[in-house]
Amino acid sequence: MMRAVTWIDSAQEDNMPDEKSPADPSTVFAALADIVYRGSSADEVYSAICVAATLLVPGCDHASLMLVRRGQPITVAASDQVARTVDDIERATGEGPCLDALENEVAQIEPDFLTPTAWPKLGRGVVTRTPVRGAMGFRLILDGKKVGALNLFSDVPNRFDAQSADDAIVLTAFASVTVSAIVNGQEAETLRLGLESNREIGKAIGLLMATHNVTDDVAFDMLRTTSQDMNIKIAALAQSVVAAHTRDLGA
Repeated sequence: MMRAVTWIDSAQEDNMPDEKSPADPSTVFAALADIVYRGSSADEVYSAICVAATLLVPGCDHASLMLVRRGQPITVAASDQVARTVDDIERATGEGPCLDALENEVAQIEPDFLTPTAWPKLGRGVVTRTPVRGAMGFRLILDGKKVGALNLFSDVPNRFDAQSADDAIVLTAFASVTVSAIVNGQEAETLRLGLESNREIGKAIGLLMATHNVTDDVAFDMLRTTSQDMNIKIAALAQSVVAAHTRDLGA
């Protein structure tokens, strides 16, 4: 884990004048791709994804990665012990946004555990045992199956917002294709190319979700249907969507 984390941290040294500010996405994703390309172990890659979440997603202080193994959600990596503790509490209580993310197509968000929550037993445990006050869970898909979740935690109530969710969706897309490649034993170069295209797809999905107020599944179906109608690859279409949004912002 330390080798992967060190690569990300060193890549960020000149890009984070304020440690509370989100890091430059291009720098972090480049560092993540480099970690994968160097043939790092699965544990190192999973840990690097969790650390990247704390750098990229506004308000994220801790993160964990759950994978379902033999029918049970297992924490395969975490940015720190706080994230692992929250995961432990979720499994012990049998409820929470991260567990629900394994079953639901939309992001699961708890903005403030100090207020009435959909997960009261989890809330009591989290507030008592950790500094965490907000949480988000995003499911991971492998070959059409829900195999895990990326879990993000904030120490500040109501810190997670639409921008946080959009940024987390992009990282979740990266995590999904990475887990898929590791499980299927893909070569590093094939994975690197897949990550580059998937990052654009993740961005496009996030933009479509925000623009049309739809779920991630609906946004992906919009991309897939349009790519089929226009007879172009979905990655190329995603690049066009992101480029058009960038031009609109600059206009």
